[in-house]
Amino acid sequence: MINVSEQRVVYKININSFFSIIICKLVIKLSKILFKGGSNFPGKVALKLDKNILKTVCNDYKIIIITGTNGKTTTTSMIYNILKDAKKCVITNSTGANMLTGIVSCFIENYSFKKCCSTKYAVIECDEANIPLFTHYVTPEIITITNLFRDQLDRYGEVYSTLNKIIQGIEKVPLSNLVLNGDESLLGDLNLPNRTIYYGFSCSLTEDKKVSLNSDAKFCKKCKSPYMYNFLTYNHLGDYYCPNCGYKRPELDYTLDEIKEQTPEGSLVIINEKEYYINQPGTYNMYNALCAYSVAMVCDIPISNIYNSLKNQKSSFGRHENIRIGDKQVKIILVKNPAGYDQAINTLTLDNRTFNLVVLLNDNYADGRDVSWIWDVDFEKLSSLNIDKIMISGIRPYDMAVRLKIAGLPNKDFIISETYESLTEEIKNCKLNTVYVLATYTAMINFRKFLNFKGYIKKFW
Repeated sequence: MINVSEQRVVYKININSFFSIIICKLVIKLSKILFKGGSNFPGKVALKLDKNILKTVCNDYKIIIITGTNGKTTTTSMIYNILKDAKKCVITNSTGANMLTGIVSCFIENYSFKKCCSTKYAVIECDEANIPLFTHYVTPEIITITNLFRDQLDRYGEVYSTLNKIIQGIEKVPLSNLVLNGDESLLGDLNLPNRTIYYGFSCSLTEDKKVSLNSDAKFCKKCKSPYMYNFLTYNHLGDYYCPNCGYKRPELDYTLDEIKEQTPEGSLVIINEKEYYINQPGTYNMYNALCAYSVAMVCDIPISNIYNSLKNQKSSFGRHENIRIGDKQVKIILVKNPAGYDQAINTLTLDNRTFNLVVLLNDNYADGRDVSWIWDVDFEKLSSLNIDKIMISGIRPYDMAVRLKIAGLPNKDFIISETYESLTEEIKNCKLNTVYVLATYTAMINFRKFLNFKGYIKKFW
C-alpha cells in the first residue's frame, strides 16, 4: 500500500522556470564548494532567467514570514525548530540571507520536481524592505513583525519609513494572518483587513514608566503626543497609551505573564498560564520566544512540542553562540543598533563573574556606514561590571575605543587588535576563561569566517 504522505506527482513548469531552477541549483553547489556560502548570488541568477520563479518554487508551501528590526534570525530559528520537533516538513533560510535573492536561493535549493502531498512549511526571515518584493509574488500563511527600532539609518531612514515599507507589502496579501508584537506602539491599529493576532508582556520588568531620551517611538502615532506607560519592557516597548487621544495597546491574544528567573543562560517564564524555560538569555529573547509561541499556536502545534523545543533551543550563528578558542569559552553576540546593544549589555549584567570583553565595530553597507549610533548605546553600564580584559577590533576600533573611554571604562587597559589573527591570540592569552564578543553584523560574519578557516568552528553556516 502506498502511503499518501509519500506520494509524488510531477510538477508542470515552463521552460524558463526549469532552466532557472537547474542552473541555480548548480550555482548553489559551486558556491558552497568554492566560497563556503554564496546565498544571494544563485538567487540573482535564477531571477535573471525567470523573474517569476518564486511563484513556481513556493507552490505548495505554507509560508511563515518573519520580519522586523531585531530578533528575526533567532525567532525564525525558534519557529523552525518548533515545527521540526513537531515532525512537520519544514525548510528555512538558516544562513540569514533575507533579501529576495537569498530567499529565492533557499526555495530553489529545497525544490523538487516531484510534488509532495504532505503539508510543507517554509519559515522565512525577510528583510523589512523586501517584504513588498516577496508578497508581489506569494501570499504567506503568516507574517509576523518582531519590533521596529532605528537601524541602518542611511538605508532605512526612521522607524516610520521602515513600517511603511512593511505595510506596502502586507497590503498586497489581505488573506495572510498577522502575528504582531502588541507592545510595539507602531503596530497597533494598522487599519488592515488581515486577521491579526497580538502578543506581548502582561508583567512589568522594572518600576520605570518613563521612556529614555534615546527611545525610538516615544510619540503617539495618531496625535503625536507623548505616550504614557503602565509599564515598560525596554526601549519604547510596553503597555503604552496616549492620554490625549486614547490610542492604546491592543488586547493581547498571547501573553508573557511572569518572569520567574533570569540567568546568563536563559529565562524561566510563564506564558498563557504555563511555565516555560527559554534556552536563550535576556528580555529580547523572551520576546522572540513569545513570538515563536504565538506563531506555533496559530499553526495548531501541540503545547508539549512548543515547551520542549523552547527548552532545548540552540543559538543561531552569532546570536549568543558558544565557541571554544583554546581553553576559552567565547560567546558571540550580534549587536547592530542601540536598542539591541542595550539589551545585549543588560544580558551581560546577569553574569556576576569576572569576564573578558571583545567589542567589534564595522561600517560596511550591511552594518550602516554611519557609526554615530554607538553614542546612543548605554555603554556606561559596562563600567560597573567585573571586566578583566577589554579587546577592541573591526574596521572602526578607534571610534569604539573613544566611546568606551567616555563611558568610563579604563582606557589604559584597552587592547586594539588590527587583525583577527592578533585578536584571537589575545583571547587565547586571557587569564580568565569567559569571553563575551559584542560584534556588528559584518564583523561577526568575518570573525566567524576567520575562526572557521582556523578550525575553531567546524561549520560556517
